[in-house]
Amino acid sequence: MKATKRGPAAPPELTPTGHGPSVATQMSRGHMIALERYIKGSGLMARIVRSASWVVVGYGAGQALRLASNLILTRILFPEAFGLMALITMVLIGLALFSDIGINPAVAQSKRGDDPEFLNTAWTLQVLRGGVLFAIACALAGPLGRFYDEPLLTDYLPVAAVSLLISGFNPTRIASAHRHLYLGRLTALDLTAQFITLVFMVVGAWLTGSVFVLVIGAVFQAVIYLGLTHVLLPGEKNRFRLNTTCMRELIGFGKWIFLSTACFFFTSQGDKALLGKFLSLENLGIYNIGFFLASFPLAIGMQVSHRILISVYRERPPSESVENFRKLSRMRHLASLGILSMISVVALAGPWLVNLLFDDRYALAGGIVVLVSVYKMVVGVGVTYDTVALSAGDSRLHFMYGAIRAVLQMLFLYIGVSTFGLVGGLLGVSLAMICTHPVLVYLARAHGAWDPWHDAIWFTVAACAAATAVWINLDAVRAIAQM
Repeated sequence: MKATKRGPAAPPELTPTGHGPSVATQMSRGHMIALERYIKGSGLMARIVRSASWVVVGYGAGQALRLASNLILTRILFPEAFGLMALITMVLIGLALFSDIGINPAVAQSKRGDDPEFLNTAWTLQVLRGGVLFAIACALAGPLGRFYDEPLLTDYLPVAAVSLLISGFNPTRIASAHRHLYLGRLTALDLTAQFITLVFMVVGAWLTGSVFVLVIGAVFQAVIYLGLTHVLLPGEKNRFRLNTTCMRELIGFGKWIFLSTACFFFTSQGDKALLGKFLSLENLGIYNIGFFLASFPLAIGMQVSHRILISVYRERPPSESVENFRKLSRMRHLASLGILSMISVVALAGPWLVNLLFDDRYALAGGIVVLVSVYKMVVGVGVTYDTVALSAGDSRLHFMYGAIRAVLQMLFLYIGVSTFGLVGGLLGVSLAMICTHPVLVYLARAHGAWDPWHDAIWFTVAACAAATAVWINLDAVRAIAQM
């Protein structure tokens, strides 16, 4: 055979000793190349890594935009404006949660999740739901305004509720992106809508000085997001369609999701609903600022858990093999490390952060950050468990957990705040979260996901961090007793 002519070999890269690449250097390059291929691959774990990164970056950037909005708007507007918006947001979220039939998780877990007939039926139900929610919000405006003794709530709630009507037309391509863990473009569109809305609200507040700018901002963002996702997300456009078989599957799965999300209203917004009767509008606005700062770390963890783990649990059920359980256990420990580390930092630095970021009118929010962070630590320990039931289609057990948590949280919050004020109410929520955890353990065990060593380790860490944060910031915690 004729020898193949080769060009001159490239000179070897020399180490400081002049003897060519070291073994460590070659191994490091090999690992970097393998990692790059791993992350850029199309396998499940590659998509998990990319999607988790997008969720963290997207949600983190979104919360940063919200923080920037608060920093600017708190200097233009008055605390009562944020109290009023807390009530309006509570009502809108409540309506959305009390009517949620679980379209997004249904698309994520269903075998027909990529069927156009299924997606169009889901979209049609979503549009109808948006129209019903708008009508209900308009009907509730008067009674709620009288209940909270806030006439502006009566005037502004129907305007803000237009956002529910608009959001009903959001394409199911959003749910499909979550199903397949392709979140890059979706995250970019979400952040774009938030940024445009931020600019709109800041300019509007500066020109008018009116809380109405915050109200119309919710509608403005819904319009921008709808337009961006319809135009820029890939996939077929939705059409009105009601397939009987698809409806039965959606409603069958969604009936327990509906009840679960109704319970989630009390766990996520019940504090504002209840405290609106105990606190002035000014103090409710201050509470809302503190709650936002304290909620940021856990909110990121929940975004990752709910958007990523439902797909992981579906494709790698922990009860299927020891290997699956071990891999999920490692993911769970890493998640708890990240979540509790972030919550602990915020708890320890809460009063300092408030004094740094806001003016003296919001100083009491520092103690609120500390106490809200305490009960967020308890929730953070079990945040990776609840989606295992949804991934298996067990929305009934997921509802049972949500219902018990909602009842205990509202009961302990009411007893605490009516007896000992805001400090007692927030400590009561912490106790409710501790009492709820055994129910979460039952859910996790039913699907082979419970990890006792994980819980023992991280509950110990959470208890130590919570005690340290309260001890260091005891003066700030005592200060909120006057609210």
